[in-house]
Amino acid sequence: MVQIKPFSAMLFDLDGTLVDTAPDLAFALNLLLEQQGKQSLAYELIRPVASHGSPALLALAFGIDKEHPDFPALQKRFIQIYQDNIDRESALFDGMEAVLQSLESADIPWGIVTNKPAFLTEPLVEKLSLKQRAHCIVSADTTPYSKPHPAPMLYACDKINIPSSECIYIGDAERDIQAGRNTQMQTVAALYGYVGANDDVASWQADYTINHPLDLLQWI
Repeated sequence: MVQIKPFSAMLFDLDGTLVDTAPDLAFALNLLLEQQGKQSLAYELIRPVASHGSPALLALAFGIDKEHPDFPALQKRFIQIYQDNIDRESALFDGMEAVLQSLESADIPWGIVTNKPAFLTEPLVEKLSLKQRAHCIVSADTTPYSKPHPAPMLYACDKINIPSSECIYIGDAERDIQAGRNTQMQTVAALYGYVGANDDVASWQADYTINHPLDLLQWI
């Protein structure tokens, strides 16, 4: 068993860490491609990009960035499709419900810190019956900054009234680990999430790595 320092709260990234949202993001992206008269993409190509938001997904599908004149309209349509299908298949990762129940049984508060905007975060956690269970939900626009900036992490700590040094943060992207490190949290890289083949996870310098949500039970 890997030893971990004592902690008082556990915070999670949302997409690719707590909830498997890639199927619905992929559905929305492929429907948009179809509406634009283009071929759909294989799920295996979309999944590793799912944590990185609509700009990365549109770059993958259409080869454009935010400066492209077609970007605003495509982004608006993509977000609308996704919003209309936000809980079509999205669900907690396998084993995550057991983790949350164990935290709750041990009276360890848990929360969410995500770069997903609130207008998408709130309905998703509501539909998954997580809103009343989480001690804090921090979205991309809750503070003026998003991860890896420390502001959302510190806001979460303030909401649960626990110092950042007593929190552990789990995420599946480099910015998640940077955000945790920027606030002196212990960090865990979720290798079961949307980690790409070219991601050098070792360079993220997470304190720990896990291959499955149930790996967290050893520390609760």
